[in-house]
Amino acid sequence: MATFLYKLGRLTFRRRRFVALIWVALLAVAGIGAATAPAATSSSFSIPGTEAQRAFDLLDQRNPGTSADGATARVVFKAPEGEKVTDPANKSEITGIVKELETGSKQIASVADPFATQAVSQNGSTAYISVSYQVSSMELTDATRESLEDAGKAAQKSGMKVEIGGDALQVMPHTGTAEIIGVVIAAIVLVITFGSLVAAGLPLVTALVGVGIGVSTITALASVLDLGSTTSILAMMIGLAVGIDYALFIVSRYRAELAEGREREEAAGRAVGTAGSAVVFAGLTVVIALVGLAVVNIPMLTKMGFAAAGTVAIAVLIALTLVPAALGFAGKRVMGRKARKAAEAEKSPEAKPNMGTRWARFVLRKPVWVMLVGVLGLGIIAVPAASLEMGLPDDGAQPKSTTQRQAYDMLSDGFGPGFNGPLLVVVDTKNSSDGKAAADRVSEEIEAIGVGAVIPPAFNKAGDTATITVIPKDRPSSHATEEVVHSIRDAGADVKSDTGAEVLVTGATAMNIDFSQKMNDALLPYLALVVGLAFLLLMLVFRSILVPLKAALGFLLSVVAALGAVVAVFQWGWLGSLFGVEQTGPIMSMMPIFMVGVVFGLAMDYEVFLVTRMREAYVHGESPGQAIVTGFKHGARVVTAAAVIMMAVFSGFIGSSEQMIKMIGFSLAIAVFFDAFVVRMAIVPAVLALLGKKAWWLPRWLDRALPNVDVEGEKLQKQLTDEPGSEGGESGERELVRV
Repeated sequence: MATFLYKLGRLTFRRRRFVALIWVALLAVAGIGAATAPAATSSSFSIPGTEAQRAFDLLDQRNPGTSADGATARVVFKAPEGEKVTDPANKSEITGIVKELETGSKQIASVADPFATQAVSQNGSTAYISVSYQVSSMELTDATRESLEDAGKAAQKSGMKVEIGGDALQVMPHTGTAEIIGVVIAAIVLVITFGSLVAAGLPLVTALVGVGIGVSTITALASVLDLGSTTSILAMMIGLAVGIDYALFIVSRYRAELAEGREREEAAGRAVGTAGSAVVFAGLTVVIALVGLAVVNIPMLTKMGFAAAGTVAIAVLIALTLVPAALGFAGKRVMGRKARKAAEAEKSPEAKPNMGTRWARFVLRKPVWVMLVGVLGLGIIAVPAASLEMGLPDDGAQPKSTTQRQAYDMLSDGFGPGFNGPLLVVVDTKNSSDGKAAADRVSEEIEAIGVGAVIPPAFNKAGDTATITVIPKDRPSSHATEEVVHSIRDAGADVKSDTGAEVLVTGATAMNIDFSQKMNDALLPYLALVVGLAFLLLMLVFRSILVPLKAALGFLLSVVAALGAVVAVFQWGWLGSLFGVEQTGPIMSMMPIFMVGVVFGLAMDYEVFLVTRMREAYVHGESPGQAIVTGFKHGARVVTAAAVIMMAVFSGFIGSSEQMIKMIGFSLAIAVFFDAFVVRMAIVPAVLALLGKKAWWLPRWLDRALPNVDVEGEKLQKQLTDEPGSEGGESGERELVRV
């Protein structure tokens, strides 16, 4: 592989104008496609195989056109002090708003008058209008949302407090500011790392080209493939991260080759031939992690994973072709003055060891202590992960300043917390001899469980399906509400055996519970698949069993520690005010798998780039200890810069007002910190130092069975050495493979 990539690097350097033209043309085509493509509706959200989804499907079948899983909203009214919502003036105002909502949008399915549905609190202080829509919240038009928001403004003038809850106002959070902050910090880190504006700009520009092509392609195909806006956000986040990383490593290696005195084309070829091999395998680990999301069997997640994996593949291709072409345009300006002076100083026999060298030597002196401190430290931080509770955040997790949160609090005060998350029990009486009696029995069973309220069964026109609305006593995301759902389902099993009627529990709260359970069940299989495939891939790269095993175990340790930190902050509330956490609660159910997929790819990037250099040094004759020092000497600075950039990109999302985005940003940033600086920079060299030569052991039969992909560039080195007039001779070739 190294030989092929070496030739590719030289070719793209020579034909840089043609290569650049191809990528610019691809960017233009993707951009035009995105601009002219029809506007995509939101990706449909379904959870195959869950009871809540089966209930929704049944309702759509038995009540066509009702959109049982459509968006909902609640316009909540609170009368001024000393008044009631039933007072003539207030009642007239609310009734007028009901009529206004009914004619406000064609997407509305129904509007329930609170005085007709008895949606008035016992003390008369609070009432709410229930609004149902024909489409999901992400498919609502801006005009529909505006009519909803405007509906209560007139009532506020009369003195009533009016707030709006439900998922109708939920929109995808805008993350542009966070991305800009991340790019700015990345630029600063790159300038500090390289000491050259040209060298710092190359990774940013090429990464943005790759992200532009990937996201534009997703936008162009969104309508055809039913891709939601979340898909492009994930692709942008991952594409920007790995795009900068991969270009950073190629540029860094190119500068090292120039510092050795090689010609520019030769330096580009060697940079792509060696660092490029690591880029390919690092990219494969990310692709495995993202494509592996298909294991969860949720169509939306599968599409997100495949789309993001495609963006990563583009980033790899750009690193192997556009980056060396751009280096050709940059000329020697890619080397700043300080870099040239540093290169000269490094060649001097009295050259001072850099920070990476000094740290590696310290770890070699105290490997046991470094390993113990790292493992025990992460182990202590991971303890809260044992109390992990997964769920989906409700409006109670919104900032207190939002109308959704205030509506949530008003409903809780006026009716009880359970009114924020009603359950919908569907009774399929098609196979029952007495459907009404079966539905009545279900109501009695639910009342016996102990809930806030049970609204009597309502049958469809055909009389074969009944719906029962159940109001729990506790808030939607509580453990008590989850127990109510399970109790109703357990009781439903007895009803079916006695009457033949099938009982299904659905609604937004039940859907969230089922979604969380499905994600929880998929976590271990997903981990096994991703870590297992990556283990095989890394065994191929490092020609070792213990090194990939150590990499996988280290990653698991950093992920569990990150989960522990997330639980401590967002579930327990420790240091919550520091990160703007206003309401503690369960951890978003998608977050653990999402974090595993993203961080695993980045962690393996750092593992491949850092340890590959150690492997190269060991293969070319250095002792195990010296190989560790050599790996840190050439790789620690670049890996540190890459990790700091990623932490900056992810930390930008912590400032979001959305609890979900805040949680994702915090979890990714802290996981990258643990993995890059504790696991890769401390535990990995300590373990390698303790293992010595055993770290690179591979059974002979397995060594013969595994294909030799030549990541270390041994074949390339031999080829260049054997070529007539090859530059550098033995002294030059000793420095051939540097990452």
